[in-house]
Amino acid sequence: MRYLLVIPSIDIKNGKTVRVVQGIPELDCNEYGSDPVEMAKIWRAENAKMLHVVDFDGAHDHSRKNFKVVEEICSSVVIPVEFAGGIRNLEDADKIMDTGICRLVISTMAIENPEEFKRVFEKYGPSKIAAALDVVDNEIVIKGRKIKTGLSYKSFSQKISEVGVERFIVTDVNRNGVLGGPHLQI
Repeated sequence: MRYLLVIPSIDIKNGKTVRVVQGIPELDCNEYGSDPVEMAKIWRAENAKMLHVVDFDGAHDHSRKNFKVVEEICSSVVIPVEFAGGIRNLEDADKIMDTGICRLVISTMAIENPEEFKRVFEKYGPSKIAAALDVVDNEIVIKGRKIKTGLSYKSFSQKISEVGVERFIVTDVNRNGVLGGPHLQI
């Protein structure tokens, strides 16, 4: 029997919680509040077993400005926190791992700089590194879901599995945030 773990996502832009619709973060969405740390506490109170935090500033601008918020989230809840967004090299990976996250989810680096990705993967291993597959019409998109790669998510996931990657975070960008449920055929 296989089990599915639903992991709530906290998306951050400019230090605030945002609602993401089809890969585009919307600011000032009152129903989501603005404090990512408070949102983490709410998810924990709702019995979440893990949190997925996405840094849209990091993904779009290769910024580290939300790392402090991520560290506050990690210290405010007693559940594992995984992180995605803007990690482009081993130094970035080391800095975000120092915040207390349990797992790092990488996309752009794995595609644009596979040798650097291998360095990060060799240092942290398959329990700490996952691959993000953000998909639009079966094609992987990167850099905050803004650039099409021409790569099929199926062939890329097979290729990166050969490196040793065991975990994948797959997002159907067209369904992301539209409240249509998961795309189970992907």
